[in-house]
Amino acid sequence: MEKRNNFVFKALHIIAWIIFVGLSIDAGGLIVNFIFSLYKPEFVQNLYQKLDLSQMYHLNEWVFFGVYGFILVIAILKAHLFYIVILLISKLNLLKPFNNEVAGRIKNISYYTLSIGLISYMAQETTKNLPHYGFETDILNQFWADSQAWILMAGVIYVIATIFSRGVEIQNENDLTV
Repeated sequence: MEKRNNFVFKALHIIAWIIFVGLSIDAGGLIVNFIFSLYKPEFVQNLYQKLDLSQMYHLNEWVFFGVYGFILVIAILKAHLFYIVILLISKLNLLKPFNNEVAGRIKNISYYTLSIGLISYMAQETTKNLPHYGFETDILNQFWADSQAWILMAGVIYVIATIFSRGVEIQNENDLTV
């Protein structure tokens, strides 16, 4: 049973690294795309995801910076979230899983997940009315379409963090008793 658990955790560690690298590339590509859209907007259609918001930039710069700000914050938070997951998996000891560091990291994961969900929801609601003012927002929905799922996942992870915190208390009591 222990070999199987070690294999599963090694596989999860590798998968977390792959997701982290992918999300970091995504965030980096969006940052490069943002910089090019400011200085060389004609080159944007050749870049990552072809996210061309030049029409939005020409209509209203504040809307452009606000929308791009939402996109960049969400992408960076997702990459950072998986960095915390990597740290959690690397610090997790299966023989004594309940410790303060692991409980704290799980709680941080729930906070980051909630932040991603709330910011995605705010972005979704903010951009919902932009077509009435002549802005095209169809290409933006991919960045925050799953905001409710992130919020629900944050709740589930917070419950797990609370259970882990209680497990730490019980394990500490057992260590003192023995």
